Amino acid sequence: MIKNGKEAIVTAAIALFNSNGFDGTSIRDIAKKAKVNPANISYYFESKNGLLEHCFTAFFEGYVDSIEKGFSLLDQGAANCLKKIAENIMYYQYENIHLTRMVLREISIDSQVVREIMSTYLMKERFYLSKVMERGVKTREFRTLTSNYMILQLKGLLSMPFLNTQYMTEVLHMLPNEKYFAEKYILEIFHWIDGVLCNREIDRFYLAVK
Repeated sequence: MIKNGKEAIVTAAIALFNSNGFDGTSIRDIAKKAKVNPANISYYFESKNGLLEHCFTAFFEGYVDSIEKGFSLLDQGAANCLKKIAENIMYYQYENIHLTRMVLREISIDSQVVREIMSTYLMKERFYLSKVMERGVKTREFRTLTSNYMILQLKGLLSMPFLNTQYMTEVLHMLPNEKYFAEKYILEIFHWIDGVLCNREIDRFYLAVK
């Protein structure tokens, strides 16, 4: 059975934006791949920019939701909370790998829609992660570190495998589209949280009472 027109357009757009970039993809290219009339794209999304905004919104709604689910565990300890957030993000990106790769590439290019995403979803992300960092420092579970730099490092760890898939496969011989990689890499991120953020004495206490 053929996908419905809207779903087919989104799937085709993600594939083409990944291979050719947003600027290198035309409405006709998307329509041809989706096997729809170009007018259908205007009907559903108004324009190519509207289609990109739809992809961004779809991605970040799920992305922020994965953060919020982890943030709800903050009372169980900052480290446990941050690990759950990182785990949720990692699995979300792995399960939506093509959309993730496209969004991470396009979000690095300044545009009106990117600025809107920054002012909504990414500010929410910063709010939640900052709260976790602040709680960890306040309870002495985390060392006294600058939260913005820690957020930067964590985001780098979480995004790099999906933003640089060619490097991952051709140089490191790792496959970010495999569940095994996601499971193993999550453990490495946990080691980073324990080794860089955690106050060793407090961390041992939390492990002892789990």
